[in-house]
Amino acid sequence: MEPVCFPPSHPFNECVMASDLYKPPVPAIQTPQSTRREPSRPAEPSRVIRDPVTGRSYSKGRLLGKGGFARCYEATDLSSNTTYAVKVIPHSRVAKPHQREKIINEIELHRDLHHKHIVKFSHHFEDADNIYIFLEHCSRKSLAHIWKSRHTLLESEVRYYLKQIISALKYLHLKGILHRDLKLGNFFINDNMELKVGDFGLAARQEPADQRKKTICGTPNYLAPEVLLRQGHGPESDVWSLGCVMYTLLCGYPPFETSDLKETYRCIKYVVYTLPPFLSASAKNLLTGILKRNPEERFTLEEILDHEFFTKAYTPDKLPSSSCMMAPELSPPNPAKSLLVKVTKTLFRKRKSKVKKAASEEKDDISKLVSGLVKTSICRQISHKTVDGNEVTPLNGQSPRCSPAETVAEESSQKSISRSIRGTTASSCEGENYSETNPASLACHEHFVWVSKWVDYSNKYGFGYQLSNHSIGVLFNDGTHMSLSADWKKVHYNLTNSKRFSFLTSAIPEQLQEQMGILQYFASYMEEHLMKGGDLPSVEEAGQLPLLLLQWVKTNQALLMLFSNGTLQVNFYNDHTKVIFSKPDHSCLLTYINSDRNSYTYKLSSIAELGCSPELQYRLKYILKLLLQRADA
Repeated sequence: MEPVCFPPSHPFNECVMASDLYKPPVPAIQTPQSTRREPSRPAEPSRVIRDPVTGRSYSKGRLLGKGGFARCYEATDLSSNTTYAVKVIPHSRVAKPHQREKIINEIELHRDLHHKHIVKFSHHFEDADNIYIFLEHCSRKSLAHIWKSRHTLLESEVRYYLKQIISALKYLHLKGILHRDLKLGNFFINDNMELKVGDFGLAARQEPADQRKKTICGTPNYLAPEVLLRQGHGPESDVWSLGCVMYTLLCGYPPFETSDLKETYRCIKYVVYTLPPFLSASAKNLLTGILKRNPEERFTLEEILDHEFFTKAYTPDKLPSSSCMMAPELSPPNPAKSLLVKVTKTLFRKRKSKVKKAASEEKDDISKLVSGLVKTSICRQISHKTVDGNEVTPLNGQSPRCSPAETVAEESSQKSISRSIRGTTASSCEGENYSETNPASLACHEHFVWVSKWVDYSNKYGFGYQLSNHSIGVLFNDGTHMSLSADWKKVHYNLTNSKRFSFLTSAIPEQLQEQMGILQYFASYMEEHLMKGGDLPSVEEAGQLPLLLLQWVKTNQALLMLFSNGTLQVNFYNDHTKVIFSKPDHSCLLTYINSDRNSYTYKLSSIAELGCSPELQYRLKYILKLLLQRADA
């Protein structure tokens, strides 16, 4: 059965196609025989779908995707509360016999497939208006959505996804089935971050070479040379598409993509593409072995899995759901832990059992609260690289990379601080016998920097903030960070892999122009509409590395912000008070900005020994409670 086709000049945009979650069968491309009139748009199906044979009813939910023949919706079985993805195909769209036979072929082929990495076919039925195909619902959309958010993936992530695709392809080919439309939009991701191959609208039974159909079908950027040359599809054609998928995930764009479809076809036929220099040698070698013009010279699926790209490099067993939006921090066996993992564990998990114990034994003992805060607010610094690859020394002068011995020394230092505070609080008052006032205030330390303004625009772009030294920063939704110097002359761009690039504002790369525009928007908005949140003095940058916002958490009462130098700032909404923890040397400091915008700085050891006022005590309790809740999350 031949699929319905579009003419070769039909425009195709992978970014647009990638936005579809559950795409219906993708129309193929072949030379036009006649001009067709587009059928009228079918009426929307009712909110409740009823199986006329079994009587079961389904509530139709949000639209997941749409294409030439069908629309795909979330659907919930009203009797079992099971959620499906349902393809709704109007009879008007498959009125011709060959169109209906295509749908029947897809159903018969898909329902016999049972594999961990293939979208599960559940059931189907039809009523007077539509054909309904019920499929496994994959809540995390498709690999196309991840690619659209991330642009490029880490090689370890690509290995993770490719292994699952290859597992499904081996199963299909063993059953004599060719997918014929492998692309990012047809790889769906479930709640457990498992990949499922779907959309069998163009799938076909494998035929001997001399009996293969010569139809050019599939998606232009992923078509194999033999398909364009009308030699037909074979298992090797699926392997070619797999190579294009691998290239797209690693490089951010398909290997043969051009602005002109005929030029794209020419590049495919003659295998004209480039390998970016940032790819590893093994990735380049594997892509070269897959993207061979002659199908017989192409790597097989087994040879791909046996390649050093897979055998000599780390592949994670599972990816975090956050990797849908930002690069994950993956840890191969016995690696040096990354900054973000360390900070997360330090802030939300590290020694949480001890903090819990301290808080539960004497909830009203302020020294225990302070001790807990000290242990959760001391963080490591980050090592960066400039554009030319030179290492940049962190603010405190430590080596950019810490050895295991240095790590042990740091943990020992944290324990020492905790012990010293507990020692000073041995005779501290319990119950409600706290000091009515705070200890004597100190002067701010030389390099004290805090957030004076902030804007939460994370529903679209990210979180923006202005520091007391007048520099501006934005933590974007994709996990990257961009900051603007106080004089607006220099921009620092940080990737999630801890590399820092610096540019003059007059020489921003084209790829970063959009993010630069968002940064400038945040800066202008805060300058025009927000006022500084306290009376603390401004500290000039003086050549220091920019301060990076690592995490931020909003509750109904406060905003918590954690920075790369270990500073932890908590802003309370209702009275605009702020509590800032910093560690300029071996002593931990607490700075409190009250509702009158006056600031006071204390040693934590002094608070532990002398107590503090009820208003500060209340805020310390809330902050610790927030940290403990995050630790349990």
